[in-house]
Amino acid sequence: MTQTTGRLIRRMFWRQRRDTALCAAFWSLHQLCEALVPVAIGLVIDQAVGTGSTSAMAWSVLGIFALFTALTMGWRSGFWFLSRAVTEESHELRMRVVRRVVGGQGLRTSRQSGELLSIATSDTQSAAELLELGTRGVSALVGLTVSTVVLLRIDWSLGLGLVVGVPILVLGLNALGPVVGRRTSAQQQAVGRAAATASDLLRGLRPLRGFGGVDEAVGRYRTASRTSLRAGIGTVKAGATFVGASTFTTGLLITAVAALAGWYALDGRITVGQLITIVGLATFLTDPVLNLADCVFRLATARASAARVAEVLAAPERVPSGTRTAEPGTLSLDTVHAPGLDGVDLAVAPGELLGIVTAETSTADDLTDLLAGARPPDRGEVRLAGTPMRELDLASLRRTVLVEPHGVDLFGATLREVLQTGDDRDDAALRAAMASAAVGDLLADDAGFDRELVDHGLNLSGGQRQRLALTRALLADRPVTVFRDPTTAIDAVTEHAIADGIRAYRAGDDRATVLVTTSAPLLDRCDRVVFLRAGRVAAVGRHRDLLADSSYAEVVLR
Repeated sequence: MTQTTGRLIRRMFWRQRRDTALCAAFWSLHQLCEALVPVAIGLVIDQAVGTGSTSAMAWSVLGIFALFTALTMGWRSGFWFLSRAVTEESHELRMRVVRRVVGGQGLRTSRQSGELLSIATSDTQSAAELLELGTRGVSALVGLTVSTVVLLRIDWSLGLGLVVGVPILVLGLNALGPVVGRRTSAQQQAVGRAAATASDLLRGLRPLRGFGGVDEAVGRYRTASRTSLRAGIGTVKAGATFVGASTFTTGLLITAVAALAGWYALDGRITVGQLITIVGLATFLTDPVLNLADCVFRLATARASAARVAEVLAAPERVPSGTRTAEPGTLSLDTVHAPGLDGVDLAVAPGELLGIVTAETSTADDLTDLLAGARPPDRGEVRLAGTPMRELDLASLRRTVLVEPHGVDLFGATLREVLQTGDDRDDAALRAAMASAAVGDLLADDAGFDRELVDHGLNLSGGQRQRLALTRALLADRPVTVFRDPTTAIDAVTEHAIADGIRAYRAGDDRATVLVTTSAPLLDRCDRVVFLRAGRVAAVGRHRDLLADSSYAEVVLR
């Protein structure tokens, strides 16, 4: 277990120290009472039944009633505190993982989105179950200790047999733990890869159908799924072997203790009541011993999950957050060098609509990431209102600058939910933004804003989904908004309407808008256009003036 994983587990127990301590205390009380049940029965036989004393029998009945009351309440109370601790901790881990994954700083990790989803759901739950394993282990040890002490008081050889036999048994079972852990870790990795493949397949199903790649994609998912199945079967086999070994060896130990006690009773070395106590304790011992065995088995799984959670939480950030509050103002690149940019200088001031044209998709990707603050430049500075973006607090930066990516993700079950941006907007505002994005036709039926959408809006056309994403970005109304190829799935007539709508909606001295696109209608509405070629600024001017440049015309008129 790595230092990072150990630190995660220690912090889990520290955060839930109160509930886990109370659970351990109540479950220890439960185990104590369980261990004392055969002792109490033996005493009743020797002190009440054997003597025929009525008062002793009455006190025995009251004592056993009190014992079973404490036993039952101890279990129920401990389970209540444990349930709260596990629920709260799994939620805490889940939120921390989600914040790391979806936060603006980004993560440097090789995990795919499906794997990250698996870690944020099943692995956080499994890791939180370490709280249960810890409390169960403590209570099982209490039960074993009480049983051993009682047996030592009855006969030292019986107690000594348990003192020696139980640790050997537990250590032997613990030796099987790493095998289970490796199988479980392999299974979790395979499940994550299968989930990632399935997610990619569903997301790209429509274009896959377009060029006939469905069979190949399904084949890849089938391979990943079978790998996951084989890993799961291996884990089940390892678990079954572990449970079988623990049950068999525990049975042998208990049988040996019971047989030895019977021999001692026949020899007159112990009383009948003590024999019943020993047989009862021998039966009871299966509970704490199998509890410990189950904890060892589940510990491997939970620890592997904790390691995966710790890996995500400890993954380095792509962009560290600064401390200065972002203020609206000019967004500029000052002699910026990045993989797709070679000393680029450009700026967009409040009130300006700027177009940026490049034929290289990688250059557009790098430029979009820089403007979003999703990555730092290799050299030079990206500035907002004169402040280097690396010095800005990312939360305030997101409130000031919005970069709408080319890939569309819609969230919500209805049209109204999809258009939510965190600000309360009335229907008139929603309609105005939809009209600017030329998507008002979605309100033509009686459902209106309550129109139902399937997951990610897949019951809409590609152009409708793209226009809804554009509407959502307009409604967010950030001081600086960057659009990346917002009309690639839209016909030419509608594209002209959208170009007019964006210019009208974003008009004002306090709003800066950037269009990273090769769309001629959009570029024609821009105040200025910057043409990038080979990662450098090749020309700056109005769209119609730049058309005289054959290189520019080739990019925007193709």
